[in-house]
Amino acid sequence: MVAHLVLIDALNLIRRIYAVQERPFIQSKVQLEGELAKKTQQQVLFNTQQACAKALGNILKHLQASHALAVFDSQQPCWRYQLYPDYKKGRKKMSPHLSKTLPDIQDAFLQLGVDSLVSEEDEADDLIATLATKMALHGQNVTIISTDKGFLSLLSPNIQVYDHFNRRYLDKKYVNDKFDVKPTQLIDLWTLTGDSTNKIPGVAGIGQITAASLLNEHGSLSAILKNDNIKTAIKEKLNNGEEQMTLSRKLLSLKQDIPLGFNLKDIRLEPIPEQPKVTQNHPLVL
Repeated sequence: MVAHLVLIDALNLIRRIYAVQERPFIQSKVQLEGELAKKTQQQVLFNTQQACAKALGNILKHLQASHALAVFDSQQPCWRYQLYPDYKKGRKKMSPHLSKTLPDIQDAFLQLGVDSLVSEEDEADDLIATLATKMALHGQNVTIISTDKGFLSLLSPNIQVYDHFNRRYLDKKYVNDKFDVKPTQLIDLWTLTGDSTNKIPGVAGIGQITAASLLNEHGSLSAILKNDNIKTAIKEKLNNGEEQMTLSRKLLSLKQDIPLGFNLKDIRLEPIPEQPKVTQNHPLVL
């Protein structure tokens, strides 16, 4: 029997749900001096926990998962920050209030039979990529729950990406419509253009239209760099950006070889009892 593993990009899901729960209060007069009143903040956190559990339940039911895991980022800066200190520079940090309630949300996930995985040094993206590719290599199916475009490079017959908030699969057509390349060309595309979301620079003077055109014509970045018939102006930009491309590619590429300390049977979903026993979650740690 073919397994169907659902991998939740946990903070992507939780932070977006938190923003939705918080927004009505921020837009009202409840907000005082830039911060929500303590009682209101507690209500937002409670609503977030309930909404996260409901969302997860709906996801599992809709996708008919046989296995599932919620994957969380390390609390410490990952290896990408060591390689490039400006990685994700300027991105809004998680609310300290939300950060403190993550264990409660993990407990709520566990009530649905879904354990949490936390790494001490890697990003959730790398853990998810490792799990997804290992499953796909064995002919098993994986659905990644995230709106993060970085996972789109993993798309294959056995790996899907599902946007829960817009209720749609981010498939090959989506990639072609949005980026004008194939999923297998995305890392090459972003190596050329950079990734503004994560503050990763690209080659100066090369935008998405030019990069996509080059990739559609030549197939890969490697082929582009080896071709002597590229326009002189573009060739010069590529030569000047060689060091930047090497760095950007490392930052953009997801790890697929992280050692895992558990088996597929450990994350198999079981029928949820009508009145689940309250259990304190102890997340898996790598």
